[in-house]
Amino acid sequence: MIATPRVVLLGPPGAGKGTQGKLLQEMFGAVQISTGDILRKAVADQTPLGRQAGGFIQSGALVPDSVIVNLVAERLKEPDCGKGFLLDGFPRTIPQAEGLDEILKRLALNLNCVLSVQVPRDIVVERLAGRRSCRQCGALGHVVLSPPKVEGVCDACGGEMYQRDDDKEQTIAHRLEVYEKQTAPLVGYYRERGLLRTIDGVGAIDQIRNRVLEALRDLVR
Repeated sequence: MIATPRVVLLGPPGAGKGTQGKLLQEMFGAVQISTGDILRKAVADQTPLGRQAGGFIQSGALVPDSVIVNLVAERLKEPDCGKGFLLDGFPRTIPQAEGLDEILKRLALNLNCVLSVQVPRDIVVERLAGRRSCRQCGALGHVVLSPPKVEGVCDACGGEMYQRDDDKEQTIAHRLEVYEKQTAPLVGYYRERGLLRTIDGVGAIDQIRNRVLEALRDLVR
């Protein structure tokens, strides 16, 4: 196993980063860190950074890179990150990547690698447009890939399965444009540092997991 995995997961929305991150978390005992999760928690807990971020969210503005970087810095200082971490959704921009470099420098840590999960645009659109979420427990499903036993009803809790606004086709195109503009340049940033490992994100979950493990092979102890 990787002694202490410290990995960044890159890829467009719908690439399957979250799914693969959970599998790696179970396998290596590392913490999967989603910036969306820590942002929502900070806002709900009304921490100083959460109140700051909440102000931007309420006004409809993007949360600045500096606030996101500080939230991640706080999270990486928590004891459970000592076993390693998988960053999902961060960094999203070059300034955030530079901020992560500074965080790790202060903590005397280095990234093991950056996994870039690549999926063609048409498949990303198909995955996102078919995705459904449970209003009650938050479980995810897909109308084609993993349909519920009863249409529109969550298998886990019986709640209503619905399509989130950001999974509607008119929104997906914008999300992919933002990714290409802001996040795709990170591929070159990490390639120059010798950290990038590219993964084909098309296929069954187990197939993709095996590709991820192959990419991590030289890090396995």
